[in-house]
Amino acid sequence: MTALSGRRMATVLGLALIVALLAGGTGFVWFVHLAGQAGHLPAHVDGIVAFTGGADRVETALRLLAEQRGDKLLLSGIGGGAELAELAPRAGIDPAPLAARVTLGRGATTTRGNAQETAAWAKANAIQSLLVVTASYHMPRALAELDRVLPDVTLFPLPVLLDERPGHAVVPLRLIVEEYVKYLATRVGLTAVIPPRDVPPQRVGRTG
Repeated sequence: MTALSGRRMATVLGLALIVALLAGGTGFVWFVHLAGQAGHLPAHVDGIVAFTGGADRVETALRLLAEQRGDKLLLSGIGGGAELAELAPRAGIDPAPLAARVTLGRGATTTRGNAQETAAWAKANAIQSLLVVTASYHMPRALAELDRVLPDVTLFPLPVLLDERPGHAVVPLRLIVEEYVKYLATRVGLTAVIPPRDVPPQRVGRTG
């Protein structure tokens, strides 16, 4: 390779790198804008799902159910031995009237697992419209996974927005970047090539 061709190759590679950085930066800005959008709260839906794992998701979903915004609620990814009787008071809700309408999903440990768990629950309960509750930065990926497994169900995102008041924690930039990378992987179908895990039977939250 001559010195001239070497310089040309370096120039091409440099331009390609610049284009890639610009594209990635533009995509990230778009993702941050997308994640910051407020959701649409319909008057009523068949079901509500909360992808657990962050602050205020469970509480928000329980309040929506208590307000009769949906007929049924799935709390997907509930870990340990948490029961409705201890979850509802955190939202200021009496668990007794809601118990028969709440399912505690314990089989999901990933966003893709949340989507699979939700799809099984939606099919079992004839859900045609679904209100999705999760963190704002997590909503784009959650919707992408749900779109894949629930193509005939109308999804209404209701993100739990960041609390930007002084003294309150905000999402670190590192976490947002990580979520953006995971979102891109979801959009190109990388999560779809992983064999799905069996979703164990779900259980209705008990009040006592």
